[in-house]
Amino acid sequence: MSKFDLVVIGSGPGGYIAAIRAAQLGMKVACIERYSTFGGTCLNVGCIPSKAMLVSSERFEEVSHAMAVHGIEVGEVKLNLEQMLGRKSKIVDELTKGVAFLFGKNKVEGIQGHATLVSPTEISVLHEGQTQTINADKIIIATGSKPSPLRGVEMDKDRIVDSTGALSFSEVPKHLIVVGAGVIGLELGSVWLRLGAKVTVLEYGSKILGATDNEISKTAQRIFKKQGMQFILNARVNGANVKGDTVTLTYLDKDDVEYKVEGDRVLVATGRRPYTHNLGLEKVGVKTNERGMILVDEHYKTNVAGIYAIGDVIPGPMLAHKAEEEGVVCVERMQNIAGHMNYDAVPGIVYTFPEIASVGKSEEELKAAGIKFKKGKFPYAANGRAKALNATEGFVKILADATTDRILGAHIIGAQAGDLIAELAVAIEFGSASEDIARSSHGHPTLAEMVKEAALAVEKRSLNS
Repeated sequence: MSKFDLVVIGSGPGGYIAAIRAAQLGMKVACIERYSTFGGTCLNVGCIPSKAMLVSSERFEEVSHAMAVHGIEVGEVKLNLEQMLGRKSKIVDELTKGVAFLFGKNKVEGIQGHATLVSPTEISVLHEGQTQTINADKIIIATGSKPSPLRGVEMDKDRIVDSTGALSFSEVPKHLIVVGAGVIGLELGSVWLRLGAKVTVLEYGSKILGATDNEISKTAQRIFKKQGMQFILNARVNGANVKGDTVTLTYLDKDDVEYKVEGDRVLVATGRRPYTHNLGLEKVGVKTNERGMILVDEHYKTNVAGIYAIGDVIPGPMLAHKAEEEGVVCVERMQNIAGHMNYDAVPGIVYTFPEIASVGKSEEELKAAGIKFKKGKFPYAANGRAKALNATEGFVKILADATTDRILGAHIIGAQAGDLIAELAVAIEFGSASEDIARSSHGHPTLAEMVKEAALAVEKRSLNS
């Protein structure tokens, strides 16, 4: 029987980072992965391949429609979808092999197979019909999440697919119907829209991007609609029928009137659920909530001594970088290192074009909590670098406490928003005031100047708008 100080179940961003950090701290560590490659959903069928496709499709869109303004004349543009998909797969292969390399470098033992908890210190691993038992002083569950099914809509992995299937269509759909206007639906919908598909998005709620700041959500919908994406809100999908190459979806509006929409492909992107199937949680008594998420305390301990959980399997946003930070904090606290996790400083990013990024509280959340705040906004259209990039849609918004000026939230829609939000996440982490950013020098000409200008605008003293 193999014996380890720590065994991590799941090799996604939370799991492999936790394993490496634990090894750095001198622990004997193993990381178990049920699939044939390390890296979890993010590297294999999530964050990384979707971003590869987003970038490729953006290049195709740019060359097809946005070169003339730069004085660049382009002839007929042809799509080589096979090459595009091949590039995506190559990136995935390199990065998953990179995790295996990091395991070797840090002396983490990577183990392939399906892990099942036998006791708080024993794990059974099944691989290719063979079972081995592993003993561990401590266990971290980092098994991530998987797409949620939609009642009444059976995915056949051909005409009706989840996010994994939508990354590998062999041809551009004529009409892609996306169920769910969240991050995944909008990102993958954008990919195929740019490559030539008609895209219709059905959303159960009254706005896109769920809990996102309302002003950002409305602006995003307007921009995406201008790009050609169609939206049907307050649509409760209740059935799907496949006949040949045609899928007919039925949905009810807010008045319970039934409608139909037809397409040749359907992407079901209605959220994700924790992946804990056949993990043995019940056998060892690990508690979960009504959504199947594992309950933990501030140290990521479950109710069973020696068993911890991080990432998508616990309550909170399902974000790869959140899982990474939780993994580091979890193992550092095992070693009595005072790591901490500030969830208000965890950014969320949507990699559409324009990108959307947020950190901290939205206007609606602050109003609901009765917190008085000041708002500063600055438009991309007034920024020299944005004009040079021909990317003038969007704005930066900073929300600060009306009394203390402490930054409570920040929201950006526009080019490179995902990079710009990092400064504001750090500001929230350090308890900065908007004045701190307003008085910090930002290089010129850069998009980052808009962050400074938005901070200046909190006190109504923006210099360039």
